[in-house]
Amino acid sequence: MSTTEGLLGRARAAEPADTIAGVAPGQVVSPASTAETAEVLREASARGLTVVARGTGTKQTWGAPPSSVDLVVDTTRMAAVVEHAAGDLIVHAQAGITLAALQETVAPAGQRLALDPLCPGTLGGLIATAGSGPLRYSHGAVRDLLIGITLVRADGVVAKSGGKVVKNVAGYDLGKLLAGSWGSLGVITEATFRLHPLPATSRWVAAPVDGATDADALVQAVVHSQTVPSAVELDRPADDPATLAILVEGTEAGVAARVAALRDLLGGTPEVRDTPPGWWGRPPVGDTLLKLTHEIAGLPRLLDALDTATARHGGRAAVRGSAGVGILHATLPGDAEAVRAVVAELRTASAAWGGDVVVLDGPPEVDPWGPVRGLDLMRRVKDQFDPEHRLAPGRFVGGI
Repeated sequence: MSTTEGLLGRARAAEPADTIAGVAPGQVVSPASTAETAEVLREASARGLTVVARGTGTKQTWGAPPSSVDLVVDTTRMAAVVEHAAGDLIVHAQAGITLAALQETVAPAGQRLALDPLCPGTLGGLIATAGSGPLRYSHGAVRDLLIGITLVRADGVVAKSGGKVVKNVAGYDLGKLLAGSWGSLGVITEATFRLHPLPATSRWVAAPVDGATDADALVQAVVHSQTVPSAVELDRPADDPATLAILVEGTEAGVAARVAALRDLLGGTPEVRDTPPGWWGRPPVGDTLLKLTHEIAGLPRLLDALDTATARHGGRAAVRGSAGVGILHATLPGDAEAVRAVVAELRTASAAWGGDVVVLDGPPEVDPWGPVRGLDLMRRVKDQFDPEHRLAPGRFVGGI
């Protein structure tokens, strides 16, 4: 593969650390702007190269392996805050900036981007994987906070949607389309987000949970109460008792009153903390990581089905996540064959709790996505944006 022209002439040879889900790429190039990214993709298109975009690489083992990777587009040189309009609670940044760096920029104005995903990498990566964490309960998902986006298509054409005004709804909403697209539709280079004020006070109220039925009862009681929590999280280690933790934010007086109401609601002697539990906002640790969505009322059925399926293979899953919005993560014990069997059983039973089973990180022999609704539509969208299927080929659902 010749790299004697344009920006690709400055590409470096890929190294073992550049591997994408077990697939070794050919080269890595690091553009510093939307214009440079467009030039790279035009050159790649002319040469028929397959391309995968990458930020800090925190989620490169997630999803399906790409069918091929000729070129990795490293976005980390695109790491600037373009504009922070504090008075409008808006930030416009390049997609390669890390979430931590963005938060440091907006914090002096008493603001935050209300995202706290499991693996907080770059903005582009958060959008591409639709990453969200505990704050999704009160502030919504990535797609709800995203109000503008710039991307480069596979042919090098730059497309933009939205703007700096929260109420701007004109045009085609590319942001919502790209959220969760896993880099299959374009390389995200810039994004504009709605910000929120930093809370004056934060408290965590944690209570022990005795089994799936008790977990369901407590979650239902909290989400239907007037305590206005910012997050409702469940932690159930494989071998230890489970805990339900609730985040309350606001003024000191308001938080104190709502904490008192939560203590009465939860019963017993809940622990009240000024700092989050050590497990808060982190995935459980294990070789295989599942994302399990569920209807709120389906929580006990999901937990029971998970325990039944894993018990057949001599283990028990660790479970953690946002029970208040119906998104849990679980780690599975066992080898690839055991994981395949458990995942298949859960997918067969998933209608009972109204959700899906996705293998975020696991054995390559296991289909990460399973049955997907609307796959034909997704294929048509892929064909429109990337007719030659050169962007992250095979990484997304149905081999898209």
